[in-house]
Amino acid sequence: MPAPAPTPRNPSTASDGPMSYAIFQLARAHRARAGAMLREMDLHPGQELLLMQLLDRDGQTQSELLETVGLDHSTVSKSLRRMQDAGLLVREPAEHDRRVMVVHLTDKGRAMREPLAAMWRALEETSARNLSEQQAESFVRTAYAIADAINSRALPQEESE
Repeated sequence: MPAPAPTPRNPSTASDGPMSYAIFQLARAHRARAGAMLREMDLHPGQELLLMQLLDRDGQTQSELLETVGLDHSTVSKSLRRMQDAGLLVREPAEHDRRVMVVHLTDKGRAMREPLAAMWRALEETSARNLSEQQAESFVRTAYAIADAINSRALPQEESE
């Protein structure tokens, strides 16, 4: 097994934020690897999140999908349009309100379940390759604790208002 790439030296301006800089480096590396894997599946990053939500519960409205994936409206709309053009899903007006769009997977979209699961398994194996099972479990708990801390804290401009 090749040795892991050396950890980049943190810029001096990040010296008071080594954890934050490490998170940035991790997110960048993970996003790049996931993006490459998704491109092999003819998907754009973010589309897998929409597919996974629909695979768990088909027939969601665009608004429900927006809430569950945490992406902005224009990104979701653009992704859904591309996915519809690729034959993965259809969007139809809701019976109760024609202004509301309901999203349904096509057979081609439903067929993405196993390829997506395989992609996430491979990404997990790659990501945890240098970790023990205990380290991986601890990392997951720590990552969610950090996300909760960040999400529960107002942005500086919101605090001063």
